[in-house]
Parts: sequence; C-alpha cells; structure tokens
Amino acid sequence: MLTTERLLLRKWRNDDLDGLAAINADPEVMRYILDGSVRDREQSADGLRKMRRDWDEQGYGLFAVELRGELIGWAGFAVPVFLPAVLPAVEIGWRLGRRFWGYGYATEAAAAALRFGFDEVGFERVISIRHVDNMRSARVMEKLGLAYEFDTVVPEYDQPVAVHAAVRP
Repeated sequence: MLTTERLLLRKWRNDDLDGLAAINADPEVMRYILDGSVRDREQSADGLRKMRRDWDEQGYGLFAVELRGELIGWAGFAVPVFLPAVLPAVEIGWRLGRRFWGYGYATEAAAAALRFGFDEVGFERVISIRHVDNMRSARVMEKLGLAYEFDTVVPEYDQPVAVHAAVRP
C-alpha cells in the first residue's frame, strides 16, 4: 500500500469490479487503449483476476487507486507483451475514470508507483507506451521524467505508439 497527499494506492479487492468495469466501459477512457474497444463486465473481471495474479506471481503490478475511499482507476506496472519490440521490459501505466482527469491524479499516482518500482522492486529501467495522439499521457510522462525514445506500431492492432523510458535515479 502506498499513500500520497491525496491518494491511496493498494492491491485489488473483489469489490473493485464495479468501479473497474465502469471505467473500462467508457469509450473516451478506452479511446487510445489497444484497438480502442471498451471492455464489458466479464472482460473487466478477467482483468481484475490478472492484476491480482500479477502481484502474487511477480511481487509488483497495477495498484488500485483510491480518492477518499472511492476507486478512481489504477497505476503501476505490467509487462507489455502486446509490443514485442520493447521486450524484455516493464511498463508503467495508468488509467483513471474520466471524471478524475485534469486534477493531477494520474501523475501523483504514477509518481508514487515509479518510486516504488525503483526503490522497492529494484527496477533499473521502466518504459511507458502511449498512442501517438494521446497527449494527456504524453504530459504525464513528461512530468514523471520519462524521456521519449522512439515510435513503433503495435502489431496486432496496427496502432502507432510512442515509447518513453526512465532509468533508476
């Protein structure tokens, strides 16, 4: 569990499914994720099980992010198997419900996760991947100190993405 000035980052619970499913069902939230498709409740449940399993198997993963007791999204780490060109790698990412955009929560949560990754997990290098048109994520990456490295394409979806990276301080 991590805390910031405004947020709590914690492991996932079964009762997080409703909040996660609502976030994943929003077309604007999912616009730049893989092929841009929303996820239904069962897909969100599968994702929740995977996020919990990643923590158990790897000792790191995606944190559930809370604001005043409400799930607002997630931030943390995953292996970006969808982009073979960057492997082996660990990616930092985030996803928030749309009504929580524009308040600095993504940067605050991701900064806490990044410190955890470098200081507690021991990552030497972390990447972040964004759709080339996703300027909100580009700004978060810049605030986190992630440097642009190169553009490439996600093979399965023919999606243009930019890869950014940070190394352990």
